[in-house]
Amino acid sequence: MRLATLALGLSAVAFATFANAAPTVVANGGFEMLTSGPGQLGYNTNATSWTSGDSNNPGYNFVFAAGTGDTTGSQGQYGGLSLWGPNNGSANGLPAASPFGGNYLALDGAFDAHGNDHGTAVSQTLSGLMPGQKYAITFAWAGAQQQGFNGDTTEGVQVSFGTQTQTTAGTTVAGQLNNVSHGFTGWQKQTFVFTAQTANDVLSFLALGTPAGLPPFVLLDGITGTAVPEAATIGLMGLGLGLVAVARRRK
Repeated sequence: MRLATLALGLSAVAFATFANAAPTVVANGGFEMLTSGPGQLGYNTNATSWTSGDSNNPGYNFVFAAGTGDTTGSQGQYGGLSLWGPNNGSANGLPAASPFGGNYLALDGAFDAHGNDHGTAVSQTLSGLMPGQKYAITFAWAGAQQQGFNGDTTEGVQVSFGTQTQTTAGTTVAGQLNNVSHGFTGWQKQTFVFTAQTANDVLSFLALGTPAGLPPFVLLDGITGTAVPEAATIGLMGLGLGLVAVARRRK
């Protein structure tokens, strides 16, 4: 009886410890909540909880509905924009939807007023964080190209959490993926672990790409943020559950 009580107590402490570092879910990580439907962020629509650039430079970032990437496309300040795919002349394997279905984001990785090899970041402030706690930021991304342009490009994603920054691995010196003309890199899953510095850290995604004259687009979807349990908490939970098993066998 004492062993069972001790086991349950240890488990309760461990679960309570982990609960205090509850997962922080990124708001609207699938870009389903929009002010005016799919379109260009900061121009004719906005994604709830997200900011695209600023009022002076919202960037060239779009929300696409499933099935529209290489068909009807998405509307922006320069008219309609589509991605190369099977429905408009390129057998590159671009699927109708992202791995999560529904809407997804398309960020121009070379649309920058200062001539840099990157686009304009989309960001949101994550609140209720525990300083010192590690958080896993998971997302799906892919490299694509704007329909109507020809030539090889590169694509990558730079993710920032507070003052920390990590970049997706790639095949180029700059850490980006090579993408052949009219190409598509395929969707891939990425997880970065960051440590919260304050209770309210800014999470941002910046598309990287070259060259500026051949619009390289980074597709983004399914963004989540999850608190990572500390090793001591995991060990305590394991010890508690182990003692529970022993107590049951004795009983």
